[in-house]
Amino acid sequence: MLIQIANPIYDVVFKYLMEDQEVAKLIISTIIGEEIETLTFLPQENTVFLQKHFLTVYRLDFSAKIKTAEGESKQVLIEIQKAKFATDIMRFRRYLGEQYQDNTNIYWVKHKNGKRTRYGLPIVSIYFLGYQLEQITAPVIKVARQYYDLTTGQEITERELFIESLTHDSYVIQIPRLHSHHQSEIEKLLMIFDQRHVTMNDHIVTINEEEMPERYDKVIRRLQRVVASPEMKRSMDVEDDILEELQNMERLMEREVEQRDKLLAEQLQALTEQQQTLTEQQQTLTEQQQTLTKQEQALTEKEQALEAKDKALAEQQKLIADLQKQLESQSS
Repeated sequence: MLIQIANPIYDVVFKYLMEDQEVAKLIISTIIGEEIETLTFLPQENTVFLQKHFLTVYRLDFSAKIKTAEGESKQVLIEIQKAKFATDIMRFRRYLGEQYQDNTNIYWVKHKNGKRTRYGLPIVSIYFLGYQLEQITAPVIKVARQYYDLTTGQEITERELFIESLTHDSYVIQIPRLHSHHQSEIEKLLMIFDQRHVTMNDHIVTINEEEMPERYDKVIRRLQRVVASPEMKRSMDVEDDILEELQNMERLMEREVEQRDKLLAEQLQALTEQQQTLTEQQQTLTEQQQTLTKQEQALTEKEQALEAKDKALAEQQKLIADLQKQLESQSS
C-alpha cells in the first residue's frame, strides 16, 4: 500500500524526526551497524538549524553508549550533519573541529597505578549529502579506521585510547544516489530519503509501506504526522524560499566568477601579447646594437688602416727628403 510521508530532506522535518529518541536510536544504529544502548540529545545550543540565509548545514549532536560487535560498551559522540551544497565542506570541518575542542566531550580513565587520564570521546560522524560526490557512486559509504604495523604490514586488532581520541569513523549518505532497489536494512530505511519518490509536492514522499520492515513503523508514523501539520508545512515553505534564494545567490556568484575569470583571462592574454611585443622589440634592439657594433668595428679597422697608410707615407716622405739631402751634398 502506498502511503505519504513528509520529506525528511527538509531540515525542519529531519529535526522533528530525530527529536524522538527511539526513532533516532533506530536510525543511527541501523546506519552504524551497532546497537545503541542509550542516546542523549545534546543541548540545543549545540544544534545548528537553518535560520539565517547563509546557513546551509543542519547539525545534530548526540552522546551515545553503544555495544560493539565484541559485546563491549563504549561511550561515543555522534555528530550528524546534513548539507545541501558541495561548498559546505568547510562548515563540516569547522563543526568537527568544535567537537574536538569542546572540553565537555571527554571522559576519565583510571589506570592501575591509581592515576587518572583525560581522553576525548570517540567521535562518529554521519553526513547526509543533498548532492553527489564526484568519484564515488555508492549511496552509502563507511569510512572505517584500521591500525597497521608498518614494519610487518599486519593489521593491529587492539585499540588504543590515544588513537581513538584523535581519529574517528564516518558514514556518508549521498541522497541523490539512493536507488529504488532497496535490499539491505540500511537501504530499506533510507527509502524515506529517496527523492525519486517525491510527489508533485516536494514536501511529500510516497513509499510502499509493504517494502518497509515493521521495525521502522515508528519512523513512518512520525513522518506521517508531519504531513497533517499546517505549521510544519509553513516551515517547509520558508525553507523552500530560503533554498531558492541560496540557489539564486549561488548562480549569481557562479556568473560573477565566470565573468571575473574571463576578464582575468583577457588581461592575461593582453599581458602575454605585450610581453611578446616587448620581447620582439628587445630582439630588434639587440640586432640593431649588434649591427652598430659591427659598423663601429669596421670604422675602427678603417681608421687603423688609414693611420697605417699615413705612417707609411710619412716614412716614405722622410726617406725621399733624406735622399734629396744626400744628392744635394754630393752635387756641391
